[in-house]
Amino acid sequence: EVAVSWRPSTEFAGNLYKGEGILAASPRDVWECIKPVAGGLRTKWDQNVKDFEVIEAISDTVSVCRTTTPSACMRIISPREFVDVVVMKQYEDGTMLSAATNVEHPLCPPQPNFVRGFNYPCGCFCIPVPGEPDRTELLTFFQTDLGGYLPQTVVDSFFPSSISGFYSNLTKAVKSLK
Repeated sequence: EVAVSWRPSTEFAGNLYKGEGILAASPRDVWECIKPVAGGLRTKWDQNVKDFEVIEAISDTVSVCRTTTPSACMRIISPREFVDVVVMKQYEDGTMLSAATNVEHPLCPPQPNFVRGFNYPCGCFCIPVPGEPDRTELLTFFQTDLGGYLPQTVVDSFFPSSISGFYSNLTKAVKSLK
């Protein structure tokens, strides 16, 4: 199960969406499925990620990445591309974090056949559930400007169901690791 909530973003003229749920898997397994790395598992299970590539590795934990998405909502939403600076961090309590925000990069100009979208500060937190090593609290934050000329009503109807699908598909992906 996932709870999805939202409020107006302070970053752009859209919403900040929050997803929160408990997954029946260890934080390490959840992280394995969501970590933002080239060749990672995310493109295999996340229906909203078609491709993920590292444009520049700045350090072991910071990189500039390009993510592409397929068309969505019966092709009302065209394929998108996002270029973000991404940071990964692990805390002493075992929490793992991936945070990102949009950036321009000279090695990644806008590509034909994609609408350039913009992620404002967003991220995923894999939080250990105390005393339950095979359970993970997953908090996700999305505030994405899909770009193009989409009516806000289309965007507002897309995101909550998309986040719910993210949790559902992630739950299946984690089970398939075992």
